[in-house]
Amino acid sequence: MAFTCNLDLPSEAIADSFAASAGPDPWAGGPILPGQFAPVIVCTGGSGRKLIRPMHWGYPAPGQSAEMTPPGAMRWVSHVRNLDSPYWIGNLRHVGLRCLIPLTSFVLQSGPKSPRLQCRIAGRPVFAAAGIWRDLTDMPVVAMLTTDPCHALLPVEGGKGPASMPALLDDAGQAQWLRADWKEARNLIKPYGNADLIVESLR
Repeated sequence: MAFTCNLDLPSEAIADSFAASAGPDPWAGGPILPGQFAPVIVCTGGSGRKLIRPMHWGYPAPGQSAEMTPPGAMRWVSHVRNLDSPYWIGNLRHVGLRCLIPLTSFVLQSGPKSPRLQCRIAGRPVFAAAGIWRDLTDMPVVAMLTTDPCHALLPVEGGKGPASMPALLDDAGQAQWLRADWKEARNLIKPYGNADLIVESLR
């Protein structure tokens, strides 16, 4: 994984920011980690009402089953990059299985000797990346869509930039991602082009 994600707000504040119902999610804030649960925003039924649901970050890797794999041996796939992969395309085309993954910041690093870059959106205490989800037998799982890094994250003078970044969505993009058909929604998965991305070096 080329980046780590943080969500440093409680579920009630997240719900207010996205005009969503908080639901039973007890999230109090912290890092979002593969293999653990985190709040996700989904649309419910035909009403279009947004709801926060806690979901496990990561799908079972191809060929694995959560029910049949021994404890500790499960591999989780937490990011989607290939939009044409047969593994993902069913979820991507199904509008009811798209979701928003709220974030307060994310941190990228292109290599062990490169500076860590913390990213957030100016004026937005919480923002969102595109995600997909589905129900397993015993729990819902979610994966985040990623894309090439935007120009703000590329080195000024040569060097190696980050391999990827979350597929961030502005307000209009969030509504489209949750409601549009796949031909339209696919165009939203691209490097973030808005000038409000703040990038700060942590070293």
